[in-house]
Amino acid sequence: MNNRTRWLVVVLVLGVAGVVALWPRDEAPGPPPTSSRPTQDMAALRAQAQLRPCVPGAEGGVAVTCLGDGTRTALALKGPLLINFWATWCQPCQEELPVLDSYAKQPGAVPVVPVLVESREADGLELLARLGVRLPSVHDAADELRKQVKAPMTLPATYYVAADGQVRQITDPPYFTAPEQVEKAVR
Repeated sequence: MNNRTRWLVVVLVLGVAGVVALWPRDEAPGPPPTSSRPTQDMAALRAQAQLRPCVPGAEGGVAVTCLGDGTRTALALKGPLLINFWATWCQPCQEELPVLDSYAKQPGAVPVVPVLVESREADGLELLARLGVRLPSVHDAADELRKQVKAPMTLPATYYVAADGQVRQITDPPYFTAPEQVEKAVR
């Protein structure tokens, strides 16, 4: 191969690399929109879900949307608190949410906050209404809270926040099937 052919190959390779580098790509998917439904539909879904109000935002908390009223609030990792990450498509989540709701109704229960991720707000409200879960729930569309606790991408993922601020993931059981399991996990 002579010198001229080598240079031609180099220019050709660099040209192809430049085209590939500059070729337009689809935008990376961002967080799901909070809702694509009209405001009146969301109000009806919120009324149907009958969620208990979210606790007012805490300084230094992560910005989330309260599913009960659609307001932005801050959720801080101040315990004792049980945080449960869930999604509408997650079958174990659908089984676990009513168990968490039942546990939360017991005297002396640690406050439980379900955190909707990877799903639309409207879909989350519909599922909570169908399951009869009334817990104060939030939507973390940007996954900020999930990133803060370094939650895995697998769902459900439940975390206990102790009074001293220590955060630990509950992995046994992988998801709750009885209120007694929740009680044992937060002791």
